[in-house]
Amino acid sequence: MAEATVSDDRLRLLIERVERLEEEKKGIADDVRDVYAEAKSVGYDVKIMRQIVRLRKMSHQDRQEMEAILDLYKAALGLG
Repeated sequence: MAEATVSDDRLRLLIERVERLEEEKKGIADDVRDVYAEAKSVGYDVKIMRQIVRLRKMSHQDRQEMEAILDLYKAALGLG
């Protein structure tokens, strides 16, 4: 029975940690949303900013590969 209590306590602590992290994540998401709102209010295109953020997360090689495939698809569809 003692093992169940220790496991129960550990489980509770782990769940509480997850809950705290989820709250922090929500706070950070709210902060990010505020930054995009500020950018929009001064005239920046938020959709493009999100794309730039996504591109900056990629490695140079992955970005080049994606751009090459995108160019190929655009050319195939006459968007070139």
